[in-house]
Amino acid sequence: MADIKQIEQLLAGKSYIDGFQPTSADVEVYKTLGKAPEATYPHTLRWYNHISSFSSEFDSLPKGTNPLAASSSSAPAAAAEEEDDDDEVDLFGSDDEEDSAEAERIKAERVAKYNEAKAAKTAEKLAAGKTLEVAKSVVTLQVKPWDDETDMEALEREVRAIEKDGLVWGASKLVPVGYGIKMLQITLVVEDAKISLDELQEEIAEIEDHVQSSDVAAMQKL
Repeated sequence: MADIKQIEQLLAGKSYIDGFQPTSADVEVYKTLGKAPEATYPHTLRWYNHISSFSSEFDSLPKGTNPLAASSSSAPAAAAEEEDDDDEVDLFGSDDEEDSAEAERIKAERVAKYNEAKAAKTAEKLAAGKTLEVAKSVVTLQVKPWDDETDMEALEREVRAIEKDGLVWGASKLVPVGYGIKMLQITLVVEDAKISLDELQEEIAEIEDHVQSSDVAAMQKL
């Protein structure tokens, strides 16, 4: 089975181990861990707590494929090598072009499948003659600072200062990511027809004194 670092890397760009809903793959990895991971693995910890809420439904979850099972026996040796110079360490991996491209691909795929599922539900309601409600989604956004000296209170104030019709900011917390750095994890509710997450993230990126980047950690239709 893959180690915690492999799981963390996978969940950095996905909400679940396989697909866009809990599956047997999540159960397999969940049971392998045995307990909640440390806060130094924020993506895995967020996923673990979420999957715990499905514990009574484990046997009925759809079948999934665990991509970590095949790779665990041949983890690259380079993963064990670390740079000694802190100045050369990219704490969020944003300078690695291949990782960045892969993250963008995963995000685009996730959003596309989400929109496809949303369109299918809308079509079902129309076919059944039901009145369409305003489509909303709850999103978990991760906003990453430049370093451990970034004023996180100021960062959050500026993020929440973004006001749009169809956007409501919710609860937030600071999640440790290592080297004394914490990222802002914030929940928001959006009206799908009014808010573009890509445009919202572009606006957040304009808070360039405090924000390095942002990622959609989870997205679920209300």
